[in-house]
Amino acid sequence: MRESNLRDLYRKGETAELAISDIAEKDHCFGRLENGTGVLVRGVLAVGDRVTATITKIRPAYIEALLDEVLSPSSDRVEPECPVFGVCGGCKWMHVNYEAQLRYKRKKVHDALVHIGGMQNVAVKPVQPAPEVMHYRNKVEFSCSSKRYIMPEELRMEILEKPKDFALGFHAPGNFEKVLEIDRCYLARECMNRALAVTREFALERGLSPYAVKDHDGFLRNLMLRYSEEQDMLMVNLVSSWHDESLMDSYRDRLLSEMSRQKMTIVNNVTTRKNTVAVGEKEYLVHGEGVIQERLGDLRFRISANSFFQTNTKQAETLYDGIMNMAGLREDDTVYDLYCGTGTITLYLAERCRRAVGLEIVESSLADAAENASRNGITNASFYGVDLKNFHTLLGTLEEFGFPRVIVTDPPRAGMHPKALNTMVRLQPETIVYVSCNPANLARDAKEICASGYRLEEVQPVDMFPHTSHIETLACFRRTV
Repeated sequence: MRESNLRDLYRKGETAELAISDIAEKDHCFGRLENGTGVLVRGVLAVGDRVTATITKIRPAYIEALLDEVLSPSSDRVEPECPVFGVCGGCKWMHVNYEAQLRYKRKKVHDALVHIGGMQNVAVKPVQPAPEVMHYRNKVEFSCSSKRYIMPEELRMEILEKPKDFALGFHAPGNFEKVLEIDRCYLARECMNRALAVTREFALERGLSPYAVKDHDGFLRNLMLRYSEEQDMLMVNLVSSWHDESLMDSYRDRLLSEMSRQKMTIVNNVTTRKNTVAVGEKEYLVHGEGVIQERLGDLRFRISANSFFQTNTKQAETLYDGIMNMAGLREDDTVYDLYCGTGTITLYLAERCRRAVGLEIVESSLADAAENASRNGITNASFYGVDLKNFHTLLGTLEEFGFPRVIVTDPPRAGMHPKALNTMVRLQPETIVYVSCNPANLARDAKEICASGYRLEEVQPVDMFPHTSHIETLACFRRTV
């Protein structure tokens, strides 16, 4: 139906009634009116909901609308545990039962490969579920702000129970200034929630100034927490605008007193940058070793405050075992690991082949990768610093290791740079294992890989992040020519 026809039929502000038939990106779902007109609806929805929605935009091929009311709820719906669900942007699918979440995620991967990648008869395996759907995160970042997000029910209060000029929690969706006060995150470990409470109490008692983004002033910026399952160790990283040794000593004493049964290490990252990223320019050790250790399979990894490590430890093992199964390694293989980060995948590969070569641009990650190789006694893994879009410039250097029979690539959410992808397929490995956190960009790159003489042989989604729309996917490509 053409836009002119849609404009003849509908007006902004009108109410439409429809059933939700599919999920879409971000906070949207899709349905159709009785005459077949497609409607993209924004709101907390589940497939099977029958709703009313207010029309907000009229597009050439569909209309957009904002949810008003759920008339008839889907059988997929459950009551979310979190009291700030729907306001906090972290767990957007907590209102959907877990079996349905897995079904939605599988379809999301399948539809991307078909509609974006142009794949035919693609078989996507059932999503590998997470063993824990609550309290599974080993890393959580809280932000501090001088502007607290005011909840709708607070607008009717004459006197607020919490100060307006201090908040420690998560950024409100779509607002880089305001922070939603969080008492408890249901994805975080309980020791993390306790550290959050102690930090908030300490900051308010001491009158610590929260960071103001626009004015670029204030002391307290972030609270970043990491947890090691192997050690039962909590890392507390307070990110501030400057270092105050006496204050940090008092903060340490408060944490150790209030959480006396919890093993922990404490660091203070200091940054003067005009952003809200919880990475410091300088780090001060406040208590303990300043690092934690985690185990994946037979390997142990040293994790510092700013290191990358998969945020769901148990599912990381599932993911890496899936990579190994797809790679089908032989003892005499040379394997390249693109976007290797701190070398977790590279070292997994190295245990089962002749030589594993990890490529990464971030220097601190490369240092951690080399340290992790040394700690695990692995001598057949090598790491090189390179911007992968310039991958082709390294070919001469890498000849000493031989060209790879297998390449594993784990690019960022934006997918592979076109130049890196082009160089990868020019190397003509027998097998490419693509690890993706974005089905749309996986589908885009899969189309190019298949056009270069490969067949998409296997697709295995792995649920690393229950109650969110995110899905990790393993895709195995075999050379056909």
